[in-house]
Amino acid sequence: MARVVVDVVLKPEILDPQGQAIVGALGRLGISGVKDVRQGKHFELDVDDSVDDGAIAQLADTLLANPVIETFAIRRV
Repeated sequence: MARVVVDVVLKPEILDPQGQAIVGALGRLGISGVKDVRQGKHFELDVDDSVDDGAIAQLADTLLANPVIETFAIRRV
């Protein structure tokens, strides 16, 4: 059994209002130095060792992410 993490974020050209709201809140909290925030989704999957990265990529591309506006990264932990 393996643990796979898939992180999904909006593409850089897509406006991220939640990330912008976080940056604004940081300023109001007196926290400086954070220039940009991009929010996203984090998925942890427990998969059989026989499941390869191609299958995980297909899963992420069709179910976990919207490929029109989001990108994803896969890593095994």
